[in-house]
Amino acid sequence: MTVRDETILARPVVTKANKGLLHVQRFFGYLAMALAIFLVGLPVYWTIIAAFKESAEIYRIPPTWVPLNPTFENFSRAWNAAPFGRYYINSFITTLGGTLAKVLLAVLSAYALAFLRFPRKDLVFLVLLAGLMIPPEITIVPNYLTVGRLGWINTYAGIIIPSAAVAYGTFLLRQAFLALPFEVIEAARVDGAGHVRILLSIVIPMSQPAIVTMALLALVARWNDFLWPLLVTHTSDMRTLPIGIFWLRNSEGVINWGVVMAGSLFLIVPVLLVFLWLQRYIVEGIAAGAVKG
Repeated sequence: MTVRDETILARPVVTKANKGLLHVQRFFGYLAMALAIFLVGLPVYWTIIAAFKESAEIYRIPPTWVPLNPTFENFSRAWNAAPFGRYYINSFITTLGGTLAKVLLAVLSAYALAFLRFPRKDLVFLVLLAGLMIPPEITIVPNYLTVGRLGWINTYAGIIIPSAAVAYGTFLLRQAFLALPFEVIEAARVDGAGHVRILLSIVIPMSQPAIVTMALLALVARWNDFLWPLLVTHTSDMRTLPIGIFWLRNSEGVINWGVVMAGSLFLIVPVLLVFLWLQRYIVEGIAAGAVKG
């Protein structure tokens, strides 16, 4: 038997039954994807169109899926009802500061857990995994007492620092670092490269999708954070956008949901634009973090 014959015999036989099964699987896959898009996209779409509707049209039955008389009045009323300019500044400062702190600590911790040798390294990693199982609400009281003793109440430091460390980000980057070609890192060590050079010249460039993914997850979480900034701030000049939306809803009540939806778009649009810009890194980064354990 020749090599060509063996190659021909090794090819899988595609039968009508296999084709039918493939079509069925593809159909249910598309169906599940369409359902997910519907469940996620419908609330977002309703928020957008409600922001351009008049108050009476929002409560209309049956509902209208396209505004009959689009108006921008809701946006001006929402902007003037609360100091959203200051809320934007505070959100940008706390989001960028918190994201940078999380990425820096996660990269350094993940590198240590992946490439350094020290006693009880596996135990440290186990404790890190245990931290993923602790609800954030449990640490609120200890964090608040600590921030109060340090005099950080109603400050940017009080908002950013308590949540600077992130267990999931460290876990994700550690897994991505372990999936890197060990030969490249070993060759750099033979050439005399130290840990700093290996980290900056090899590990970070080769792990860019995972790092961007981790940064994006941290950015979204920080941008949408509501409970901790609400507890640790007590003046309007230190409040962030989610608290502004909460205040706007309580101020407007259910009488004018158009204003509330317009204010919600102030919160949604910036992070949505960042997400769309960096979405190509997400699948690569999460997949890289799941390659090796």
